Amino acid sequence: MQTQSINDIRQRLLSILKTRSYKKQRVTLSSGKTSDFYLDARRSSLHAAGAYCIGRLMLDAIKNDRADAIGGLTLGADPIIGATIALSAGQKQPLDGFIVRKEPKKHGMQRLIEGLELTAESRVVIVDDVVTTGSSTVAAINAVKETGATIVRVLCVVDRNEGGRQAIAAACGRKLDALFTLEDFQP
Repeated sequence: MQTQSINDIRQRLLSILKTRSYKKQRVTLSSGKTSDFYLDARRSSLHAAGAYCIGRLMLDAIKNDRADAIGGLTLGADPIIGATIALSAGQKQPLDGFIVRKEPKKHGMQRLIEGLELTAESRVVIVDDVVTTGSSTVAAINAVKETGATIVRVLCVVDRNEGGRQAIAAACGRKLDALFTLEDFQP
């Protein structure tokens, strides 16, 4: 796969997402909304080829951002972070990763953010798997803002186009970039 173009990798990931992650069935989303389809991106991000494609596409998307680290809210962001930082190891400036917990750990260091200790000098990318209303992404943004770190980009695998962009822009002044949108899954 190393010799594939970014466009080929993008098409391969879309195929994986359509096959493994997209389900045509009525479901209730974490936002409480109902939908006629479900996108479980973890079924693709926890697949070897899917993880590789996501990592490559994330690195390509952020290549000019001078980011130090990539992270997001557990659980959707976890495999994205792992794939991206692993593939960044071969770059001139590899990325560190961090994971934002849904609530601070109750014991030990009682951290809300695990992995890299973010500071005011940190330049970070916030990632998520699927964005609907943006609440999970905004939770990660708010936790990172508390550290003083600079958010240089917000990026997701799929944007369902259901208000997340607006919520994210309001939370951090950054637009949401997406590898894919809901339209990519329509026939």
